[in-house]
Amino acid sequence: MNRMLAIVEREMRKFFRSPMLMIMSMMLPLVQLVILGNAFGGKIRGARVAFVDYDHGPEAVKIREAFDTVAVNIATFNAVEYTDESKARDDVREGRVDAAVIIPAQFSRRVYAQDAPRLGLVVDNSDQFMSGSIEGEVQSLVDALNQPVIQPRLVKNIALEIVELYPFVEYMKYLLSGSISLAMYISVMIGGGMLYIDDKARGVHEGYLVTPITKLELVMGLNIAGAIKAVLSGISLTVIGSLMAGLGVIFHPLALLQLLALIVGTSIAFNGMMFLMMVRVDDPLVPRAMFGVLNTLLFFPSGAIYPIAAFPPWLRAIAIVDPFTYAIHGFKAILLKDGGFAAIQGDLLFLFTFGIGTLLLATPLFKRTL
Repeated sequence: MNRMLAIVEREMRKFFRSPMLMIMSMMLPLVQLVILGNAFGGKIRGARVAFVDYDHGPEAVKIREAFDTVAVNIATFNAVEYTDESKARDDVREGRVDAAVIIPAQFSRRVYAQDAPRLGLVVDNSDQFMSGSIEGEVQSLVDALNQPVIQPRLVKNIALEIVELYPFVEYMKYLLSGSISLAMYISVMIGGGMLYIDDKARGVHEGYLVTPITKLELVMGLNIAGAIKAVLSGISLTVIGSLMAGLGVIFHPLALLQLLALIVGTSIAFNGMMFLMMVRVDDPLVPRAMFGVLNTLLFFPSGAIYPIAAFPPWLRAIAIVDPFTYAIHGFKAILLKDGGFAAIQGDLLFLFTFGIGTLLLATPLFKRTL
């Protein structure tokens, strides 16, 4: 045990001698959290919508007033006056405005005569998010205008009442779970995989065997040191990221224990996976070349950025065996939902089983290389 701890001490001393290494391993997830958290998931504001009115009747005035209300309150879009439909369509196509609403002639007369009145909405659907937001807002305005002034005594329409279990979750909060997992993965990749291959290429591992240290103690020492590095990275980003995202869950002792269990399980899973992939690698350039590929292959199918339910079947199959999936699901359950141990027990079971299983597979392979 003492010999194994000596290896852990040596690895940790080497790691802390270069604090910039640990800082840089957390910089990418933090930058990603700040940039992506503020760039995606927000509501459209300040879109320019061309307003072409060929009617100028009282119902057209109501629509314009509704547009002005949107501009003053939620500010999804601002109406820009146009007199020609063709010019408005051209400006939408060329990007000068984001959409165009066309009120045809005789619109008010058709409303009063209940003769199928119609509005036109021209959108640039090359940007699905922008066009979808404008379509949804304009549709809500139309639905509000369709409501009768005097409600009938007997309501015949089916109403949907939506109950949201949690307050509005900003995208930065949604992305935090993925950023914590990514920071731990980078820590394992840089502080574990790359340093492991460098030491192996310099003959450090063979030098250990001149001492009374056994191969099993060497394997366990390297993996414990790698797991500790990932745990430190995970704890650091959990605290920093939670404060940046405005989550107070880190101030609850029980939630901290649950997060710590997830961090330990994730570190064991990532470290075992990395050790299995690098155990037969000799070239120090290989892990550097694999870094981007593994990041894309493991991080993006995990549901960190987009729901897994939207994936095609082959991508879902990757998500099922991806430890990122279970780590991110567990962090979301605690950070966003306060789900407790019951919500993360399946994730913990997979992470610990995956980590120990990959370590058991990699150990005999490691012995064969010495």
